[in-house]
Amino acid sequence: MSARCPFEKAILGAQCACEMAARFSVAEQMGVECRSDLARNNCAMLLGFMRERARFALKVTDSSASLPFGKEMKVMLGGLIGLQRQMAPEEGVARVQNIHALVQQAQAAYGSLETLPYQEIVKSIASFQSKRRGHARPSR
Repeated sequence: MSARCPFEKAILGAQCACEMAARFSVAEQMGVECRSDLARNNCAMLLGFMRERARFALKVTDSSASLPFGKEMKVMLGGLIGLQRQMAPEEGVARVQNIHALVQQAQAAYGSLETLPYQEIVKSIASFQSKRRGHARPSR
């Protein structure tokens, strides 16, 4: 069995997809694992950089604490959409179709995940609004 996908929540929420993702279910629990250790490591590194760079924008001061679910989803979805906008600014992006391909494209374009345009990606994270199902919640 492979390791869990770092973007598992985004994939399970049907808001992103990835060619390396393999869905599974054990009893009542659904999950997503990655079919490639290299791809999983790259995604984990990207997610780590996005979390770290977005902490100030998300008003999170404790860098050792895990993010609450809503903020974690903002980092995942807003970050991936922001990265996709950097890679293809002419396309209107609402959903990332292939996380693995996007990460590979970004690495090729910028040389490494560390040198991505995080200032622009964090703007996308900060402005990301989750589409709530069922009921509307007033913004604060």
